[in-house]
Amino acid sequence: MLSTEFWMLWWVWGAAALVLAILEVLMPGFVFLGFAIGALACTALLLVIGSTGISLAALLFTFAALSLIAWLALRRYFALPKGQVKTFDHDIND
Repeated sequence: MLSTEFWMLWWVWGAAALVLAILEVLMPGFVFLGFAIGALACTALLLVIGSTGISLAALLFTFAALSLIAWLALRRYFALPKGQVKTFDHDIND
């Protein structure tokens, strides 16, 4: 099992953000992008305050809260208006 010190490294969170962003490209739906934004925020937090200024529990809570906020914001910004369905009237080959 990975030690607690491993999760307190900023580059681990940065690598996780990159992997999650790549997963979002492969499987779109804003879920992985929300997690990627949360991981990127944890990267920035660890770069600013360092690994000694925050506990692992607080860092994980920050990741979860910011991921949820990012996902809700992405869903609100990119969603279709309520009750609207995307329809196509013509064929692309016409």
